[in-house]
Amino acid sequence: MSELPVSVPQYKPVRLPRHLAIIMDGNHRWARRRRLPGAMGHRAGARNVRPVVEACAEQGIRCLTLFAFSTENWQRPQGEINLLMGLMRNVFENDLDELHRRDVRLRIIGDRSRFPADLQMQMNRAESMTRQNADVTLNIAANYGGRWDITEAARAMARAVRAGSLDADRIDEELFESYLSLSPVPAPDLCIRTGGDQRISNFLLWEFAYTEFYFTDAYWPDFNEEELVRALGAFEERKRRFGCRE
Repeated sequence: MSELPVSVPQYKPVRLPRHLAIIMDGNHRWARRRRLPGAMGHRAGARNVRPVVEACAEQGIRCLTLFAFSTENWQRPQGEINLLMGLMRNVFENDLDELHRRDVRLRIIGDRSRFPADLQMQMNRAESMTRQNADVTLNIAANYGGRWDITEAARAMARAVRAGSLDADRIDEELFESYLSLSPVPAPDLCIRTGGDQRISNFLLWEFAYTEFYFTDAYWPDFNEEELVRALGAFEERKRRFGCRE
């Protein structure tokens, strides 16, 4: 990638992703490097959500999806799960009004039925409050897994076929996609993963068919506007052929 100007945050890429996805990773390692408890890393990561959302809006990104809690995260120690639930509550309590003021529409994708009742109520309230907002769409993937999403879509279509409201011969990729959690949002053009790992961890498996990927060693609590602009600059240089010849 060519060098960006010294004043990186002032650099404005011309060709932006319509939809940016971020796998927020590295909270524990951020804390360990600083000889802090792992909980401090999760708290620092939660505090970083709103600044990154605001930086994306400033850059002109109008759709953002954040991977907050996966279906596999329930395997973590109960104390850590309780902490993550509490941090989710804090985000809804402390950041929702500001996101609403900035005209951000909030959507929760994933199976929220496993969350505590009060947290489900906060999710429902956040979606209801921001439903008419139109500047930025922020999708939070919580208790989400790509395999779960595809399985749920297949089940819903099977029920519709059995009920006689859907003709199985009409099923194509476009129709199937309409049953997925992100619908009707278009697939991400770019996915950023922080923390140094280079895998997608069961995130948006269907939608990532032609998504560009950018991996950074920066841990999520350290991911800032400068890191964001570097990722957007790298995306701007990609040649997206979607299977066609140059």
